Amino acid sequence: MTQTHLPTSNAAVDPLAPRDTWQAMGRGLIGKCPACGEGHMFKAYLKVADTCDHCGEELHHQRADDAPAYFTISIVGHIVVAGALILERWLAPETWVHMAIWLPLTLFLCLAMLPAVKGSLIGLQWSKRMHGFGGVADTPEPVPVAAGESANAGGRR
Repeated sequence: MTQTHLPTSNAAVDPLAPRDTWQAMGRGLIGKCPACGEGHMFKAYLKVADTCDHCGEELHHQRADDAPAYFTISIVGHIVVAGALILERWLAPETWVHMAIWLPLTLFLCLAMLPAVKGSLIGLQWSKRMHGFGGVADTPEPVPVAAGESANAGGRR
């Protein structure tokens, strides 16, 4: 007897149905497909799979680019700076103690959080139908030129 996997999202039933943003971001946070929550989003550490291995949702549309790194640095920076300031205030340790604690912790936190933040951003993109996740390509529409104007009216003459 064969099992068929049915997507758990309402997007499979109605392609224009609203998608739950928080649910999609939560699924991405744990590295799961934003559509079904079952398949794996990543095929390697930060390499996004082309399609979900469970429901077949196309994931290659994502355009997370540098945003996950920026958000991760901001989050980790707040944690590390707050911790370093509290430790300095309470114990005033030597500089080497700060380095021994905060440098490895910063590296570990960044590496641990980066896939989760990237997955969450991809979930956000999927839920908002950004970058082709809605079935429409991200090609800019041509701007109509008014009669009597040249196509380069805003440029040099």
